[in-house]
Amino acid sequence: MNEAMGKVYLVGAGPGDVAYLTVKAENLLKQAQVLVYDALVDEQLLQCVRPDCLKLDVGKRGGKPSTPQAEINQLLVEYCQQGKQVIRLKSGDPFIFGRCTAEIEALKASGCAFEVVPGISSALAAPLLAGIPLTDPVLSRCFAVLTAHEPDALDWEALSRLETLVILMGGQHLAEIVHRLIRQGRSRLTPIAIIRWAGTSNQEIWTAQLENILEQTAGLSLSPVVIIIGEVVGLRTYLQPEKISSENLTTAKTSSPPTMSGNPQLPLSGKTILVTRAVGQSSQFCDRLTAAGATVIEMPTLEIGPPSSWKALDEAIANLADFDWLILTSTNGVDYFFDRLTVQGKDARILANVKIAVVGEKTAQSLKKRGLQPDFIPPNFVADSLVENFPEALSGKKLLFPRVESGGREVLVKELTAKGAEVIEVAAYQSCCPSSIPQTAEFALQNQAVDIITFASSKTVQFFCQLINSRFSHNSDVLAGVGIASIGPQTSKTCHDLIGRVDVEAEEYTLDGLTQALITWAKNDKLN
Repeated sequence: MNEAMGKVYLVGAGPGDVAYLTVKAENLLKQAQVLVYDALVDEQLLQCVRPDCLKLDVGKRGGKPSTPQAEINQLLVEYCQQGKQVIRLKSGDPFIFGRCTAEIEALKASGCAFEVVPGISSALAAPLLAGIPLTDPVLSRCFAVLTAHEPDALDWEALSRLETLVILMGGQHLAEIVHRLIRQGRSRLTPIAIIRWAGTSNQEIWTAQLENILEQTAGLSLSPVVIIIGEVVGLRTYLQPEKISSENLTTAKTSSPPTMSGNPQLPLSGKTILVTRAVGQSSQFCDRLTAAGATVIEMPTLEIGPPSSWKALDEAIANLADFDWLILTSTNGVDYFFDRLTVQGKDARILANVKIAVVGEKTAQSLKKRGLQPDFIPPNFVADSLVENFPEALSGKKLLFPRVESGGREVLVKELTAKGAEVIEVAAYQSCCPSSIPQTAEFALQNQAVDIITFASSKTVQFFCQLINSRFSHNSDVLAGVGIASIGPQTSKTCHDLIGRVDVEAEEYTLDGLTQALITWAKNDKLN
């Protein structure tokens, strides 16, 4: 992606979860310099881009404020002409109600290179994930996909004769849709399914008949939804892996991502776990939980970026020969220190006479990826253990400690200093609170759909509470009945200080240890 003139890619994001993103789309996102995205694009997809990518939210959701189309067109043209690689990310497929025509015309008129990358449309994915086939040799030999954004523009007489209808953007006009179809002779007993947030962890499904769907969904926010009308809706009962209630209305939440499979024998099956983490960081922990059967909802509560000034770190790097030990307590510390080393035109050889101590298994793994082995890893994966088990006398030793700019490990520094070491602290990175809660996480908390929340650092606890307090007026009600899981003693202390309790603490202070603690918790919960 290095064309001199730049290029615009109009990319389909699929129905929601990143698992349904095409391989080509994912690769393009990883290389994007500018990301222009719609409101319905899932929050997880925004984490696929690199940290320096410019992200522009242009809205484009029915009934909500959005950027004028002419302004979007101009953004695409301007950034392309600056030589940027621009991704225009649209929910579903770009050419299925994606409003691409105006954007392509603007790009062509300005001589901008562009390419359209297909995605999985929610019109096809939503019924499948709900267990509803759109075709059947007897019940549905054809189907039509339509938008009900403007009901008066549709030929309802013709539509009423089709066996299966798939309706997008119809939640606000559900009453009009039902009225028009029945008036044109469609049976009041025709099955109907409404799927909200298809392809995400918040997917919900209602099934009923035309005669009673309005009563059953009264007062609900039906956006964004896909509506399926036809006899094939009735096949859902037989095609699901587990039997679903046969009442007039059924509501079912699915896992993330929703699939047509299930394994109740897995240890975390049936549990919904909210994972707090840093924006853009690895989701290996989530993968472990999903493999154990859990429904996982990710909530980034920590944004990592460069420090306000590189001066102190640059001076320390210039004088590395003066230090006896380099202390690294996080993967962020490893990444930012060595990246800065590279910027200064140096590499790991400059550390030939400096020993390295790390705290935590993940920190050690991050260092090993740089081709270096730590000289010392404390046995209990916590900072306190670093001082207690340090392999040599600290008196007179000079230690370099690259750390977060604010709110770091003051206790560790104090204890090292008490042992006679000279500790030079330098800001290598900064952490701050994200500006908002992802829609999926907010929805799950509001609807008491979360069983337990995990925290892997004190900072994630602090920023989680900050986000909750800013969004909900009574955060205690939001967390009522929700378990709190901590990776270790320091994080647990912060949980007690800010939340008032800890229900699960890992015995081994690693993500594997936290996973095992959650499995034990789930097992005990099933016994009670």
